[in-house]
Amino acid sequence: MKRGKGMKFVGDSRIVDPSLRKPNIPKDYSEYPGKTEAFWPDFLLKEWMVGAVFLAGFLCLTAAHPAPLERIADPTDTGYIPMPDWYFLFLYQLIKYQFASGPFNIIGVAVIPGLAFGALLLAPFLDRGPERRASKRPFATGFMLLGIAAVFYLTWESVVTHDWAAAEQQGKIVEGPEVEIDQESEGYQVYAGQSCINCHGENLEGGPAAPPLVNLDLSPDEIKDIAHNGIGSMPADQYQGSDEDLDKLAEFIASLKPEE
Repeated sequence: MKRGKGMKFVGDSRIVDPSLRKPNIPKDYSEYPGKTEAFWPDFLLKEWMVGAVFLAGFLCLTAAHPAPLERIADPTDTGYIPMPDWYFLFLYQLIKYQFASGPFNIIGVAVIPGLAFGALLLAPFLDRGPERRASKRPFATGFMLLGIAAVFYLTWESVVTHDWAAAEQQGKIVEGPEVEIDQESEGYQVYAGQSCINCHGENLEGGPAAPPLVNLDLSPDEIKDIAHNGIGSMPADQYQGSDEDLDKLAEFIASLKPEE
């Protein structure tokens, strides 16, 4: 076969028919007016504008309604009723039922949520039909409506059965009377040298594992008895100093009263 004019070698980019070359021009979007646009900058500009509006609104909402704070967490308070964020309320309500709580807790926290999210992951394989209308996809539409109804119902039940008044009181920050702490006194020096300061705080304000030591309705002898024998979650024999230093510590703690 002779080589002729315009002959091309397939796969060889070095030989190209000049008549087939096209200039590098932008894509023409006029074929579908109003239905397509350039990604840059048209589409991104709209996305950034919408995002900026939502961000400004979120910041205004945060400034107008600050996040509610509660008192310092106390792991020894067994009467405290926790409340998760709103997007976990349906799971919180689920583990209240008998079939998903107690000895069957694994069903409520792992089995049922695992089946639900597993079905969501398998959705592309369970419904492989070409139809896009919801009315012609009964299984996918049914499972979706069932999931939405379950989440909505469980969230609603969790909200209406929660004692909001009691929750507000249990987390309320109670500011006690101010007590001046003399950190130069002998009693405070004994306090700082013992393990008491690790649990009750530098200013005897208390912490997650220990109550405050100010404004106690206890005598020095009662305080010394607690230091030796413990009380509540505080074990015995926590004080390791001398009896003389313990007298100073007990007198110091007993004297921490608000000024009248």
